[in-house]
Amino acid sequence: MIYQRSSALFAEAKKYIPGGVNSPVRAFKAVGGDPIFVKKAKGAYLYDEDGNKLIDYIASWGPLILGHAYGPVIDAVIDKARKGTSFGMPTEIETKLAKLAISMVPNMDKIRFVNSGTEACMSAVRLARGYTGKDKIIKFAGCYHGHSDSFLIEAGSGAVTFGSPNSPGVTQGTAKDTLLATYNDLKDVETLVEANKGEIAAIIIEPIAGNMGCIVPSDSFMKGLRKLCTKESVLLIFDEVMTGFRLARGGAQEVLNIKADIVTYGKVIGGGLPVGAFAAKAEIMDYLAPDGPVYQAGTLSGNPLAMSAGLAMLTALNNNPEVFQSLADKTEYLHKGIAEVLTEKGVAHQINRFGSMISVHFTDNPVIDFASSAKGDNETFKTYFHGMLDKGIYLPPSAFESYFLNDALSYADLDTTVAALKQIKF
Repeated sequence: MIYQRSSALFAEAKKYIPGGVNSPVRAFKAVGGDPIFVKKAKGAYLYDEDGNKLIDYIASWGPLILGHAYGPVIDAVIDKARKGTSFGMPTEIETKLAKLAISMVPNMDKIRFVNSGTEACMSAVRLARGYTGKDKIIKFAGCYHGHSDSFLIEAGSGAVTFGSPNSPGVTQGTAKDTLLATYNDLKDVETLVEANKGEIAAIIIEPIAGNMGCIVPSDSFMKGLRKLCTKESVLLIFDEVMTGFRLARGGAQEVLNIKADIVTYGKVIGGGLPVGAFAAKAEIMDYLAPDGPVYQAGTLSGNPLAMSAGLAMLTALNNNPEVFQSLADKTEYLHKGIAEVLTEKGVAHQINRFGSMISVHFTDNPVIDFASSAKGDNETFKTYFHGMLDKGIYLPPSAFESYFLNDALSYADLDTTVAALKQIKF
């Protein structure tokens, strides 16, 4: 395929935007080449500035669970826009979306809307610290909770030491309160908790990880985390920015049958517009201003356009819960097709899948955490990515990202995807 216009647009963008993009993964640094500039999208397809049609497997990184330009969402946004785009005052639709969201998820009483997943996770951690009166948190290597300072931490010198910043601009003072654990390793978490007895406010985790590829937790790991948090009076925060309203009506809490203390949301809850949220029991949420001492605010929080998109999306999912099984079935079908082709070609690979999330790792060994994910053959991934792109298949341009299927994808699209893979020479 030819991408002359996309390349020209990228060159122009680099003159005015750092790296030419407004989010780093878009720049194709991990795979090489210039990024594709999108002109429009509909259903399962992207249409780029060069006139190419691409089958989409990122769905705007998750929110477009029913496909691009989903009619009820578009209609709701257009109708609301005619009445004004922002007021900085309460609107009824905020309560309608809050009521619907809380009715769909287990174990939550109240929810507050923000503008991004980063903001939701940042606010959830602040709330956990304010509620518990403790400062430290535990996060897991490879889990991404946005670009707030508390989360941009790499490993320290040992299991019981605090981390150090992995981005300039993050201070050592911030880093000292973030402890880094290994995903799927309960013993590692227990060691950290014991070494920091009575100091840990919360453990935050992607219950199904999507930022080191799709990584599925073991049942014993998740149950052990819940038990440990309860025993040590540590709040368990589920970052469901990716999994919320995608894996099931009630998200990962429902499918894993694990109750979190605070849950963060994004992606699907905004129907493609910028929305984040965090929810908990009333006892915890009532610590937020204006009722409580923990301050959190946002001029555009609860924006009427975003709320209308989210309400239309969640209404559709709530009324048609069979969509989650439909998506899981399509993802399983894709998994089997890709695995069969790669096996026939003799390409070492591991495929991780949960619901409508899936990732392909080019390695012989199981991928269960960040370290095992990082051992994948990135040169093979580059060949795979560009080979598929050349055949009209748009995959995440990084080996560390999950695919997100949307239900507009047909089985013919999935067959086309597998057929494209057959043509790649590794």
